[in-house]
Amino acid sequence: MPTVGAGRDEAVSDVGENSYICRVMADYVNIHTHRPTGRCTELRTAGIHPWEAARELAAVRSEGLAGRLGEALAGAQALGETGLDFACSTDREAQTELLRAHLRLARERGLAVVLHCVRAFEPLMNELKACPPPAAIFHGFIGSPEQARRAVGSGWYLSFGMRTFASPRSLEALRTTPHERLFFETDDDPAEIGSVYAAAAAVLGCRVSELQQATEANYRRLFTPRATTGTEACNELKENAR
Repeated sequence: MPTVGAGRDEAVSDVGENSYICRVMADYVNIHTHRPTGRCTELRTAGIHPWEAARELAAVRSEGLAGRLGEALAGAQALGETGLDFACSTDREAQTELLRAHLRLARERGLAVVLHCVRAFEPLMNELKACPPPAAIFHGFIGSPEQARRAVGSGWYLSFGMRTFASPRSLEALRTTPHERLFFETDDDPAEIGSVYAAAAAVLGCRVSELQQATEANYRRLFTPRATTGTEACNELKENAR
């Protein structure tokens, strides 16, 4: 079934069809979580996980992705999580078709996408190049430093969670990611988001407050609405597509 990522309902106000802004920015941004607490900024998402692709694809073809997501889409700040997982048994063609539906809808609605990527970095990058969304966040990034550089070089964002700290390769990827492309998350880990920030600060040799400021700025850049002309919006989309 379509999934909905929990947001911090009491901390946001509706200021546009698809955009939300926190009235008071919390101390931490938790960009992807299955265990919402309401005590920090938590992104609202709607999407169909690639693991569900084979089960959901017929309904998506019949109803369209927007129809399948239903009311959840109206309150979403981003689509996802979507992506490719070539380590699971779900048919790869079904995953790819479902991903493409998310990317098309993201472009139509001006929404970012939250990406699940497992052993499919190259195919996923190719899909993003073919149909670039306004913004993309690789959640739970555990790829290599080179993959991190390529994703960031394409204009995408990387989010790191507790699994990062178990892998020397992922730690190096974290070190190579500029603050202006950085997010943190708890995903389905029971850890508090503050502990993720603290562990990352220790690795990066900086203060937790620096990471808080950076992720707040990134969140505002992606999810704070502002008036734009049609030309500006088009130019932003082209810039993100590079």
